Amino acid sequence: MKKYVGKRLLSLIPTILIVSVVIFLLVHLTPGDPAAMMLGDDATLEDIAALHTKLGLDDPIVVQYVRWVGRCLRGDFGISTAVVGQPVADLIASHFQPTICLAIYSQLITILIAIPAGMYAAKKRGTAGDYTVSVFSIMGISLPSFLLGLGLIMLLAVKLRWLPAAGYKSLTADGFVPFIRYMTLPALSLGFIHAAYMMRMTKTAMLEVLGSDYIRMARSKGVREGSILFKHGFRNALLTVITVVGQGFISALAGAAVVERLFNIPGMGSLMVDSIEKRDYQVIQAITLLVAMLNVVINLIIDLIYGLADPRIRLAD
Repeated sequence: MKKYVGKRLLSLIPTILIVSVVIFLLVHLTPGDPAAMMLGDDATLEDIAALHTKLGLDDPIVVQYVRWVGRCLRGDFGISTAVVGQPVADLIASHFQPTICLAIYSQLITILIAIPAGMYAAKKRGTAGDYTVSVFSIMGISLPSFLLGLGLIMLLAVKLRWLPAAGYKSLTADGFVPFIRYMTLPALSLGFIHAAYMMRMTKTAMLEVLGSDYIRMARSKGVREGSILFKHGFRNALLTVITVVGQGFISALAGAAVVERLFNIPGMGSLMVDSIEKRDYQVIQAITLLVAMLNVVINLIIDLIYGLADPRIRLAD
């Protein structure tokens, strides 16, 4: 197990290096001049050139990259060009909690809906229950999150008035109940899309396991169906489910921007969209790097869980 963990940790180094290079180049090759955006339409060419020199934008691209990486390693992501004088790290810190809370809440909804439904569809293969689950999964995959969010707003907020249509309440500052009330609709909008995909993957994994010889042997010995489904079936399909859960969390982070804008949530997705509109390169680079790092860490956690769940990996060491 230690050898397995060591290999996974070493593999992070080239991954992080390549990701940082790609992020830096993509942002700097995007059309637009951050110095001109900072100074406004009335700025002269001399003012723009002076600000270029001050920000180091005239230096070679390699020098700018090395300087940026060095600052990032110290936790310094620079100063926002849109919010003058505001450190990028402070901006991200103030928008980080809503996005993470939304991603976690949506994944909890996804797991609670998708895994039982996928297991049920596998157990009732070919029945009306199986077809019902398939219809819902196809609907979830086909519907964009913003369209589902608008439908939920019309039904649960406007018609039934059960939940607020938009806004955000902090879990730490405002309490658990207001947080749940304001975050449920966005989490449903984001989570149902991933639940549809997880339903299909859980069903496929369970059908593969339930069709195995050892499952037929267990049935022939009179093992109870519930024990076959949970103890033998789901346990052996768990690796696939773990992968889907991890990828779903990554997708939730990546897709949070649309939902945050729709429900007026001050998360990193909203900050990212605003920064793109204002050509705030420092913030764009920092958020993209942070999300990429979270993806790398989540994939590492999935690999470590594999090592704990799969005895073949432990025996290989």
